[in-house]
Amino acid sequence: MEKKKKKKSHFPFRLNLLFFSVFMLFSILILRLGFVQIVYGENFKRELERKEDITINNPVPRGKMFDSNHRVIVDNVPKRAITYTNMGASQKEMLDTAEKLAKLIVKNSDKMTEREKKDLWILKNQKEADSKITDKETTLFKAKKLKDNDLYKLKIDRITEEEINQLTAEDLEAWSIYLEFSRGYKFTPQIVKNEDVTPEEFAIVSENLQSLPGVDTTTDWERSYTFDTTLKSILGNVTKTEEGLPADQLDHFLSLGYNRNDRVGKSQLELQYEDILHGHKAKVKTVTDKQGNVIETEVVSNGKRGKDLVLTVDMDLQIAVEKIIEEELWALKKTPNTALLDRAYVVLLDPNNGAVLTMAGKRIVKNSMTGKLEMQDDALGTITTTYNVGSSVKGATILTGYKAGVLKPGTRIDDTGIKIKDTPLKKSYSYLGILNDVDALKLSSNVYMFHTAIRIGKGNYQFDQPLNLAPNTGEIIRNSFASFGLGSRTGIDLPNESSGLKGSSKLPGHMMDLVIGQYDTYSPMQLAQYISTIANGGNRMKPHIVKEIREPIDGTDELGPVFQEIKPTVLNTIDAEPGWMKQVQLGFKKVYQEQGGTAYRRFAGVSYSPAGKTGTAEAFYDGPERAKFGKEPPPVMNLSLVTYAPSTNPEVAMAVIVPWAYQGTNDNGANFLIGKRVMDTFFEMKNN
Repeated sequence: MEKKKKKKSHFPFRLNLLFFSVFMLFSILILRLGFVQIVYGENFKRELERKEDITINNPVPRGKMFDSNHRVIVDNVPKRAITYTNMGASQKEMLDTAEKLAKLIVKNSDKMTEREKKDLWILKNQKEADSKITDKETTLFKAKKLKDNDLYKLKIDRITEEEINQLTAEDLEAWSIYLEFSRGYKFTPQIVKNEDVTPEEFAIVSENLQSLPGVDTTTDWERSYTFDTTLKSILGNVTKTEEGLPADQLDHFLSLGYNRNDRVGKSQLELQYEDILHGHKAKVKTVTDKQGNVIETEVVSNGKRGKDLVLTVDMDLQIAVEKIIEEELWALKKTPNTALLDRAYVVLLDPNNGAVLTMAGKRIVKNSMTGKLEMQDDALGTITTTYNVGSSVKGATILTGYKAGVLKPGTRIDDTGIKIKDTPLKKSYSYLGILNDVDALKLSSNVYMFHTAIRIGKGNYQFDQPLNLAPNTGEIIRNSFASFGLGSRTGIDLPNESSGLKGSSKLPGHMMDLVIGQYDTYSPMQLAQYISTIANGGNRMKPHIVKEIREPIDGTDELGPVFQEIKPTVLNTIDAEPGWMKQVQLGFKKVYQEQGGTAYRRFAGVSYSPAGKTGTAEAFYDGPERAKFGKEPPPVMNLSLVTYAPSTNPEVAMAVIVPWAYQGTNDNGANFLIGKRVMDTFFEMKNN
């Protein structure tokens, strides 16, 4: 019988395969661990230590401003400063540091609010503060009917003045320093003290920085003004340290890399040229360990202060013009019927390129403390305030008539007054005869302008009969006026320019008022742009107060190389035939240089050959005393003057506005008193 074959077992083979697999896995693991330790060991060690590199941006001084003669107008004055940078410290750590710093410096706590003092009292007297909460309130808190904030408010409300007075001067000083610490943002330097930091304070803090984590000593700055208040309202202001970024522009500035507590321009030139003046921040890399302690610092970039602005304004001329305005205003206030007179404005432009040579304004205000009248800078009023200016705009009216095809050079019109049914007679200051366009400007005929408006509106005038004008009459006139700068923003490189007020009525009488400057309102800068446009032959130039942007040179008042030159900009050119502009220029020349011209008596004999137009407008007073008069403010007379000189190849264009110059019928000539002295001064200074 054949023996059965014994079945072979596979167990040893499987076991060996398992052992081999385990061996291979352990081998791979050991190799991997060795690779990690040898190749990546240092990297993981640094990760374990959790060092952190943080770049801190430190602000730099702003760019300076210079006048056209390269004299410093706005500068930076260095100040010793003590700062704190929060590197992630706890409240207790910050308070400990504040208490140490309080022993080294004097910090005024007078600005602390009562609420801030109560917060400090609670921090220092926690048991007493807790005892101010009743059992009933505690029960409500446990029942989640009161929140932590509710309990804290109850504690605050129940702290007495006597308890607040328990706080010592040392407590308040340390707490005021802590409050400055806490106002800062993480990794952003916060000014703790930059006013009246003594050399001794600066030195002792510098010597103890290792025991004052986050504290540093540095150089801060503040704006200084070489010419005091001259042109100050145009130069603008910068936010203070405690203000930081304006709330309404916070997101905008943060997106540009600003810190929340950075100082920025908040008005006028400082605001308009913020991106130029701000500069590039210094960058410092700070290395911290896992506890947040600073291990080392490294300067990445020293930063660069902002670029400098060179203005078009000559400060000697600016000061001289301001002095003239002040002297004439004070003198006029001593004359009859000037109770409401309180301001005057002068703008000088280069009519060929739009450069602002002077923008001056002065306003008389009552000191709220003493009750006495004092003079205040109001140069900003040259672009932000608007007034009825009267006959100064008649050059634009004549040119509008030419463009509309209702006038031709030499067109003659009888100056007899105009009577519309059920309205008062509208006339010139006296009957001037039958006039052509040039003499209508020379003698300042209202009636000539009235007929121009009627013709533009396709009206059929008959004495003492109703008169209808086309509905778009005002639109035609205003669009034409705007091409000269009247009733539209001039485009000057400053914010918040006013365009003026436009009347809403379409009545024929108001359209007639519009063409003699007694309906819509215009700013001094608009008047200056308008007269410049006529002076240069028809180019409306964009006014600009910045001439150049220069690279900065630190540690000196010298100017660096030109970064950008502000070139003349023509906003538009008047659509006029060559002869039209010459007719208006001739009329303007006769105003000043031919007997009978409305400015001849005041300017007769001057050497600089002026041309231009005078203006008187009856307006309703809307100044600071307006509330005294109820619903019916008194009528007042606004005076204006537009001039350019010489009448051929002009070098300067001027606009003068004296609002509310007088009441009644006795013209005090305020526009001439100021304007004549300004033009005389300009050419005297130019020739010396």
